[in-house]
Formats: sequence, C-alpha cells, structure tokens
Amino acid sequence: MLRGLTWFGTFYDAAVLRIGGRARPGTARDALWLNVVERQRVADGVVSLRLGGTGLPAWQPGCHLDLHLPSGLRRQYSLCGNPEDDTYRIAVREVGAGSREVQALHVGDRIRVRGPRNAFPFAGIGPVVFVAGGIGITPILPMVHAAAKAGLDWRLVYCGRSTTAMPFLDELPIGHVDIRIGRGGPLLDDAQPGGAVYCCGPASMLDQVRAEFSGRWLHFERFSPPPITGGRPFTVELRRSGVSLHVPADRSALDVIRDFRPSVAHSCRQGFCGTCDVGGVRICVDRPTGDRLVVEEL
Repeated sequence: MLRGLTWFGTFYDAAVLRIGGRARPGTARDALWLNVVERQRVADGVVSLRLGGTGLPAWQPGCHLDLHLPSGLRRQYSLCGNPEDDTYRIAVREVGAGSREVQALHVGDRIRVRGPRNAFPFAGIGPVVFVAGGIGITPILPMVHAAAKAGLDWRLVYCGRSTTAMPFLDELPIGHVDIRIGRGGPLLDDAQPGGAVYCCGPASMLDQVRAEFSGRWLHFERFSPPPITGGRPFTVELRRSGVSLHVPADRSALDVIRDFRPSVAHSCRQGFCGTCDVGGVRICVDRPTGDRLVVEEL
C-alpha cells in the first residue's frame, strides 16, 4: 500500500508541475504589499478585487492568497483570475468581520499578502467533473478554463441559491456546464469511473459528493473545517503561561485555547494557512500521540 501511495504522489506531483504549478502547499512566501487596482460587485453580496504590484509570483489553478488585514485578522481567498494576468484577482462574499473588512477596500488601498500557495492543486488530467457551490466557484473557475484550454473531457455543475448570487456566470467557457438553482438531484451523474472530481462548496455539498463518488480521484476544498469525529480527550499544556487545559474529544486545542486566550491568532482552522502555528505546533489541527500536547510559546 505504501508503494502505491508513493507512486500516486509522484504521479500527481508530476501532473501538477506539468501545467506550471507546485503540488505541495509548502510554507508561505515573504509578504508582499499589493495595491487594489480594481473593485467590482460581481454578484449579490460578492465583491471582486484585483491586486497589483511588481514581480508577482506565478500561480496555478487552486492557489490562494493569505490576506493580512489592518485589523489583525488573516483570511485566505482563492485566486480566480487568469494565471497569465499581471494582477491577482480574488472574490469575497460577505460572511463575517474579515470579509466585510476586505469588501471595504477601495482602489488605491494597499494590503499585505502572503502567497500564492496551493492546498487544492489541479492536476490537469481528464476526464474531470467540477462541482462548485456559490462562492466555491472561485478556485474552480481557473481549473475549468485550464481544462477547456487543454482540451480535456470536462463537466461543471455550478449550484447557487439564485443566478444573481452566483459570480462569474458570464466567464464560464462554452462546454458542458450545468447551472442549478438549489441542489436537487445527483451531482455526479456525468462522472466517469476512471476520472477525477474537484469540488468546492458548503459542507452539505461535500457530503453529497463524497456519498456519490465512485471514481478514481476526489479533490475538494472546504469553506470551514470538518467536524472532529473519532477523537479522544487530551490535555494541552501552555508552558509559558503555566496552564494546562482539558480538550474534549469533539474540540480542537485551538477551540479550548481561545476560551482561555481569545486573542490567539487563527484563520482557516484546517491546518494549511499557518496562522495557528505556534512554535511548530499547529494548534488548530494537531492532536497528541499520547495524552498531552505541549505548546512552548503560549
């Protein structure tokens, strides 16, 4: 089994690199200061921003930026433009304090970012079915364009509560596109047994896709962290504070630490953005092999 996983990892990395990307999320690049050069409302509650600067690092479909907001919040947003452009484009739906702060940016404002990084790489192998829910179209859109450009056998299922709430409908390439209001019926009718599925959307959509999936490769990106299942309780020890906290089986160390210290930094809560890394411990996802997790720097 290990040999098979090693072969798959090598094959997948090579496929991603073939379309000009990097397969591993890696660490964040040095911070960049970028200017807002364009701001557009692209759907109900959704604002698109183009960010410009000099010497922007290349990116591939699936990449995201880490935005360091003036308030101190950090948020991740998928790049949804064309990798050949000389700007970065993101689209933000208003769902909380961080998104409201991003939407309040205007042309001429400067924003500190890290990236691009990729935790959702597109391998560029067909046949492929893309499934997007609402703002989940943002990482999927560049993938669809890459698939169309490469001549792959592709399908897109794009669901939303209304067409006015669905960004970038006018930018979808001509092809097998299924626009749905609501999410009635199967999502993977057109998926082939030997193909791949890429999905980004709410948890209920991911659950449906996983239940229907019977193909070869399934890739997805979540809006929010999955619930903890099959966990066990442990103790997190904050050495600098001299405090030990009990972590129940259904909570993360981050959840419990924030009860004690609400100011502790966090963002994606899924382990890939790096915000919750405290001295090498990712307090949002790390759990101990024994009964104690030690965080030296808190």
